[in-house]
Amino acid sequence: MTSDPNFLVREAWLGDAPVIAWHRARMFRDVGEISPAIFDDFLEESRRWTERVLASGEYLGWFGVPKNQPDVIAGGAGVQLRRVGPHPCRPARDGAFAQGRHAIVLNVFTEPEWRRRGLARLLMDEIVRWAKKEQLDRLVLHASAEARSLYEGMGFVATNEMRYEGELTS
Repeated sequence: MTSDPNFLVREAWLGDAPVIAWHRARMFRDVGEISPAIFDDFLEESRRWTERVLASGEYLGWFGVPKNQPDVIAGGAGVQLRRVGPHPCRPARDGAFAQGRHAIVLNVFTEPEWRRRGLARLLMDEIVRWAKKEQLDRLVLHASAEARSLYEGMGFVATNEMRYEGELTS
């Protein structure tokens, strides 16, 4: 468990799925990607997904809890594990290649009344610490404009990734 003068960080468990889903839905609503008309349906689908990936071990999450209010979850963040094929190391390491152990950071969210107190940084520090301990080959995330400076200050960099914007469903 990680701590700072104001917060403790604890791991999420299966019973926390509704809170993780709430953070996910709020995050997308706050950046304007989920409309109020579909919010409740998105929240419910996010809860079902979160229960499934927490139970399988595909998703790991952490919460920030105020030290003086241990029953309050002020924010959270998580990672979804993914396996890909072996690939070149970045940065290159002489004679080495990556095994394809990746994680994508998801659901970084701080409740509005707890923002600007260093909680997102504390949660991200925990994720980076965990990723190093697990010796992942890659840790990636998608950053909102507001959070980009936080991630850049932690060593995350923009990459060459592109996304297909055409229709994939019929």
